[in-house]
Parts: sequence; C-alpha cells; structure tokens
Amino acid sequence: MKRIYDWDARPQERNYTAADLRAVKGVRKLTQTTANSAEEASAAADAGIDLIMGNAQNTVAVRQGAPQMFFTAALGLPDYPTEANVLKAAFRAMKDGADSVYTARGPHIVELLAREGIPVMCHLGLVPRRSTWRGGLRAVGKTAQEALELWNDFRRMEDAGAFSVEAEVICHQAMAEITKRTLLVTSSLGSGSGADIIYLFQSDICGEHPERPRHARAFGNVHALNEATRNERREALAAFRTAAIDSSYPSSGEIATMSEIEFEEFLKRLPG
Repeated sequence: MKRIYDWDARPQERNYTAADLRAVKGVRKLTQTTANSAEEASAAADAGIDLIMGNAQNTVAVRQGAPQMFFTAALGLPDYPTEANVLKAAFRAMKDGADSVYTARGPHIVELLAREGIPVMCHLGLVPRRSTWRGGLRAVGKTAQEALELWNDFRRMEDAGAFSVEAEVICHQAMAEITKRTLLVTSSLGSGSGADIIYLFQSDICGEHPERPRHARAFGNVHALNEATRNERREALAAFRTAAIDSSYPSSGEIATMSEIEFEEFLKRLPG
C-alpha cells in the first residue's frame, strides 16, 4: 500500500497511485470494474480487482466500501454541460476521495482538468452516446485509415494531459499496437487483451442482466438469483394473504396471551 494525502488533506492508503499505473504500463496486466455502491466496491476489493470506476456522485459510498482501491470518478457526459460544471464536479469527487476523474468529453475538457493537477481518464474508440457519428454501435479501427485516425486521437489526448484512457470496442490488433506506442495507460473495454488494463462492467461480470454486449462475458448468474428472489417474494406475500384470510396466521405460538384471571377481570371492567 502507498501512503498519500487525498484532496481533502486526509492521510490515506492506496493500492495504486497514478504514478504506479504509469510505472506498471507494459509490465503487469491489471483488472478494472465498475462500483457504484459500498457493496459493489467491497466485493471488487475482496475479489482482488485492481481498480474501480463509478459515477462521481457515488464517490463517498464507493470509498466506504473500498477505502484503499484506486477509484476513478466518472463525470457523466450529459450531466455537466459547462466547463464550470465539469470543474466543480471534478473537485467535489476528488475532495470526496476519488483518485482520478473520467470524462468522455474532448481534449479541451481533458486539458481543463489536467491543468488543475487532476489525473484524467479520457474515452476513445466507441463512445456509445456518440455512436451516431460512427453510424451506430460498432467496432472502431476496422480499416487502416480509421485505426490511424484513432492513433491520432490518442496523441491529441496525450497532448491535452490525459494519463489514462478507456478504450472501448477497438479492434484488438490496433489496440495492441497503439498500447505499445502511447503514453496513456490503456483500459480495454471490449478491445482485446493487448491493453494495460482489462475492464468490464460489474453487472456484466456478475450476470445481472439476461442480455449483454458481444464483448462482455458473464462469470456469474446474479440475474437468476434476482429472479428467484423476485418469485420467492411474491410467493411469500401470496401465502401470507391466504394464511391471514383463513386464520391459520397468526398461530398460537405467534401471539401473546393474558392469564384467564386477568382476562376475566378485563371483561368485568369493560363498559356495556
């Protein structure tokens, strides 16, 4: 563990620092997942995941669940439209205990944050909310020209001051070659194993939904457990209703009783 001070001047310990992530680039493969609650963060920590990322507004809860994990606070694309909004939200997240800030905005926003000394994760490749410019949800870098344009995007983000990048659904050959050449710490979300970090949403890892993107693999089946819980809840409620109506609930063991003497006295004192 590394000793640090967070942005609220509190002494803390972290499994990684931004400098560590740069130092292990190309040396050791890391893992990353999402966490937006104390439980999700704690689960990731207990499982030995290296890095977590979640919505900036959930920073306090995530930090409670995983106080020592490197956490990237994501600034939602439509949630902070102005530069002032972005900067205020970033400072808030860092004050709450984030270690870096993610943005899917352009180099100008990356530069805005980096100028303040905030470690910035940018987003390249497929940005789902901007998929209209790609002609829909599809892999990026399928042609030499597109892969070269992508490489230039990486260079622009480097120049803007980003230190890492969420690289989403980039053709794996292009991702591997770009990773060798870029200074950015690359986090592959559906972009193959040639990046510095392998990243997958926790909901996909745990199988929380019956449908997943092509790049996602479920390593659990929380959806089945949730469905079983949903059905069990309804069956229990229906059974309670039936028992209440036919008077089988409450039973003699589930009620409090008065002694016969006290009950008789009570009846004597009741009016009418």
